[in-house]
Amino acid sequence: MSENRPGPAQVAADHPPHAAVVVPLHGEIDLLILPALSERLDALTEHPRPDLVLDLRPVAFIDCAGLGLLCRARNRALARQGRLRLVSDTPGFLGLLRAAGLSGVFEVLARPPSASVPDPGGTSR
Repeated sequence: MSENRPGPAQVAADHPPHAAVVVPLHGEIDLLILPALSERLDALTEHPRPDLVLDLRPVAFIDCAGLGLLCRARNRALARQGRLRLVSDTPGFLGLLRAAGLSGVFEVLARPPSASVPDPGGTSR
């Protein structure tokens, strides 16, 4: 992750109310990236009614720790009367959700919603 990006809390505070914040994730979501990504997602889900969209299309790999982090972010958003959606059109990722018993847990979109605010910080490895 680049150190020159705005912090996730700033993104959450600056986006218009009722607009989804789209966070594109890149590369691999595994144990190595977990601390930084967890901090970022915690900040984006700390305010009331977060509407977070995680764009996983550029993700090459996600392990069980990454799936756990997605579940945690979803639970934090729901606890604050918000929502978390995933964007993926990859059969491999959709199959992974099914194999993990999570296919009915997440709302999965083929593309980001049109009325959204991109996360200028982005998250990549």
